[in-house]
Amino acid sequence: MTSAYIMPTYGRLPVTFVRGQGAWLWDTQGKRYLDALAGVAVCSLGHAHPGVHAAICKQSETLLHTSNWYSIDAQERLAAKLTEKSGMENVFFSNSGAEANEAAIKLARLYGHHKNIEKPYIITTDKSFHGRTMATLSASGNAKIQDGFQPLLEGFVHVPYNDVPALEAAIQQYPGVVAVLVEPVQGEGGVNVPDSGYLNKIRTLCDDHGLLMMLDEIQTGIGRTGKFLAYQHNDIMPDVCTLAKALGNGVPIGACLAIGKAAQLLTLGKHGSTFGGNPLACSAALAVLDALDNDDVINQAQLKGNAIYSALTSSLEGNPHIVDIRHKGMMFGIELDRPCADLTLKALDLGLLINVTYEKTVRLLPPLIIDYEQIDLLVTTLSGLINGYCRDPD
Repeated sequence: MTSAYIMPTYGRLPVTFVRGQGAWLWDTQGKRYLDALAGVAVCSLGHAHPGVHAAICKQSETLLHTSNWYSIDAQERLAAKLTEKSGMENVFFSNSGAEANEAAIKLARLYGHHKNIEKPYIITTDKSFHGRTMATLSASGNAKIQDGFQPLLEGFVHVPYNDVPALEAAIQQYPGVVAVLVEPVQGEGGVNVPDSGYLNKIRTLCDDHGLLMMLDEIQTGIGRTGKFLAYQHNDIMPDVCTLAKALGNGVPIGACLAIGKAAQLLTLGKHGSTFGGNPLACSAALAVLDALDNDDVINQAQLKGNAIYSALTSSLEGNPHIVDIRHKGMMFGIELDRPCADLTLKALDLGLLINVTYEKTVRLLPPLIIDYEQIDLLVTTLSGLINGYCRDPD
C-alpha cells in the first residue's frame, strides 16, 4: 500500500520487500522473487553481499561523516582505485548519478568559458536519460520527462543516437559546441546498443573539433557490460566519465571522473557536496571494487550475459511480435511490436522482477552474480510469459 504521506512520483507495484539474499528478494508474506533488475542496475553484487555488509558495519562503528573541508581516508583510497581502473586522472564524488552528470555539465561549461565561448552548447542524444535535476533533465532527450518543467535550461542540442553524420552536422551548425555527452548503451531509452565503432567516431570528432567527450556510464559502468567501464570495449579514453548506481551496491554514491584538460577545471569553490564521498559511502564502494577484483565477477558476467542472450533468442524464436532482442553484457532489451507495460505486474505474480521501458521494451538488468540455475529460471519464466502475452494480451 502506498503511503498518503509520500508524494506520488512512482507507480509502485503492490509489493513490499523485507529481505534479500544474492539474486533473491522476499516480501512481507514470505514469497520469494528472482530479482532481474538489481534495483535498476544498482545491486550488481546482489542483496546482502557479505563484503559490502561488513564494510558498512565496520565504518558505521567509527565515523559516518565529517565534511569535505577535511581529508577523508576512504575517499582518497577510492579515488586512487577508480583512477587506476578507469585510466582517468581525478574524481569528484557526489551522492547520485544525476549529481555526477551535473558536475560533468559544469565542467563542460567551464571549459567553454575558458575558451571565451559565451554560450557553450553540449550535444546529447534523443532517447537519452541523464537524470531529473533541471540541468540533467534538460540534457536528456526525452520530452515525456521534461513535460511540465519548462523553461528548460539552454545549452543542449539533441541528435539521434548512433548517428555520426547527425552529430557532425550539429557540430558544424553550432559554433559554441564544447562537449558531447552520450551513454555507451542507452538504458532508459530501451537498451539501445550502438554500432561497435560509434564511440570511437565520437572520440575522433571531439579530437578534431577540440570538444570534451563525456560518457554517462551510470548504468553501464562497474562491470555491467562485461568490462569495468563500457568504453574499455572500444579501447578509447573519454575526457569525462560519470558513475553511480552499482558503485555502492545500494549505498548512494556518484562520481565524476576526468582526465587531461577536463581534470583541471573544477578548482577551489567551483563545486561541492555536503555528503559526497563521505566515509560510509566510500567504504561501501571500496568493498564493491574488492569483490569485483577478487571474485572474477566481471569476466563471469560477460559469459553469463552471452548465455542469457542465447537462451532468450532461442526461447523467443518464431514469435512474430518480437521486434528485436538487444544486449551488451548484462543489459537486455526485448522489444515487442506493442505496448507491454502490464508485463511488469504479470511477471511479479510469477515471482520475477522486470520492467518495461519506452513502452514496448522489456528490460533486464540482473545481478552480475546470478547463477546458471537462476538464469534458467529467468529465461523459462520470462519467455513463457512473453510468448503467452503475445498470443493473448489479456
